[in-house]
Amino acid sequence: MEYILKQQRLHYLDVTRGIAILFMVIYHFCFDLDNFNYLQLDMDTDLFWRGFRAVIISLFLTTMGMSLALTHAQGICWYCVKKRTLVLGVAAILVSIASYLQFPESWIYFGILHFILFASWLGLLFLGKPWLSLITAMIILIGYFLGWLHTEALFSLLQQPLQLPLYYTEDLVTVFPWFALVLIGIFLVAKGWHIYPQLQPNVISKKIGFLGRHSLLIYMLHQPILFGLVMLFSLLAKDLELKIE
Repeated sequence: MEYILKQQRLHYLDVTRGIAILFMVIYHFCFDLDNFNYLQLDMDTDLFWRGFRAVIISLFLTTMGMSLALTHAQGICWYCVKKRTLVLGVAAILVSIASYLQFPESWIYFGILHFILFASWLGLLFLGKPWLSLITAMIILIGYFLGWLHTEALFSLLQQPLQLPLYYTEDLVTVFPWFALVLIGIFLVAKGWHIYPQLQPNVISKKIGFLGRHSLLIYMLHQPILFGLVMLFSLLAKDLELKIE
């Protein structure tokens, strides 16, 4: 979900982001099928689904960090920052509103778009500092997995005054450990490792890359469409069942 200056766009980054989009569509389609009881899935605790979600987020955030570094390679482009803030800010608000209407007890207040907006600003502090980025990323990952770094206390502190969901939210992407992936992406570009992958465009990769180039739009539209289709199917199936009876 990233905007890259046209002259800096790398095909393999678009393809990587496009793969993440495809995985996300599959994930949300299964979520909708579970929500309408066509499948019985435990997507919150099952190791497979937790791992699948982690892969999706990791792909998005690593490429996001790389794109952030590419966009500001010649110095911070404040016009890009302002435009990105406006677009992502509006999109994040719409996600929160839509999730509140659908899940009022577990609406999304800091999902992937909220996090990307936050990380886009925080990441500016690490541009041009590859080793600081890598060391900070390692500290975050080690601290998180050892239980030293977490944000549960902060969200708990904000829950009551901001009327946030008390026990569960449909999507939560926390600073620890996920900001580490953004920093790793910044490090890769700063050290020039982003130029090594060679991927010659072909028919399939071009189509997947197209998804990556329009990832934000697809992110905003795919779930309402999927949810609407599954709900429509459920209504039609129920109506047909009643007519048969």
